[in-house]
Amino acid sequence: MGRVILGSESIARGEVTRGQLRSRYRRIFRDVYEPREAEPSLRANTVGAWLWSGRQGVITGRAAASLHGAKYVDDGTPVELVFANNRPPKGIVTRRDRIADDEVVPIHGLPVATVQRTAFDLGRYLPRGVAVAHLDALARATGITAEEVLPLGDRYRGARGVRGFRDAIHMMDAGGHSPRETWLRLLLIDAGFPIPQTQIPVYDREYGWAYIDMGWPDLLIGLEYDGEQHRKDSDQYARDIAKHRMLQRRNWIIIRVIKGHRPIQVIDWVRDARSRREREARAVSSAA
Repeated sequence: MGRVILGSESIARGEVTRGQLRSRYRRIFRDVYEPREAEPSLRANTVGAWLWSGRQGVITGRAAASLHGAKYVDDGTPVELVFANNRPPKGIVTRRDRIADDEVVPIHGLPVATVQRTAFDLGRYLPRGVAVAHLDALARATGITAEEVLPLGDRYRGARGVRGFRDAIHMMDAGGHSPRETWLRLLLIDAGFPIPQTQIPVYDREYGWAYIDMGWPDLLIGLEYDGEQHRKDSDQYARDIAKHRMLQRRNWIIIRVIKGHRPIQVIDWVRDARSRREREARAVSSAA
């Protein structure tokens, strides 16, 4: 459990004195402490939440996703526990849910919801966009598929949030490499466009392999979400320029999206690109 301790337990064992606990440790939760020099982290909070539960709770949700290797879980994220307690402290979320023995696995000595159960809880307790972003990250880290998770919807038919879970799990895509890419993909789907393929491979003899964040390869239309690193990293910026010159040479329409672009702008650009492809197809058909 690292250096996170139960204060009363450590004092009873003679491992620390009350004075040392006050001077050398800071409190995370009631009776749960970590050394003052330690950097606050989700991992420490997760251990602390489990200790707070009397070692009875099962870790699920975003903290479980992080333990399974998923990225993009902030250190300040509340730790979710399957645990019967109606008054958790700030930083812990408890739920009186049923959880079967085959839905729990040990990770670093902690009882953690399996990848399937973690996905189930992410999908039913988080808002759709947030849930899908975390599901994408979990799928990318573990290879989990919707087909492996959907049986839990049948097992817990009628449980809270199952309808939202089914919607979110069908949107899960391991090709979503960041929360903003997930946001962009959902924007396109909600605007009525066909579900885009993610991480589209393109091979060029001179350039080599390139991957487009998402799009429709049959139309040669792709979208790329450029995060801050694309502009701040000069090497990344140079690679982006070379990549997009190659894609233009191969007749791809590439729509580059950044944080400052409004959703309606992006939708209009995609509509324009698809209209252009339709005009081109009619022109070819007329010429034939």
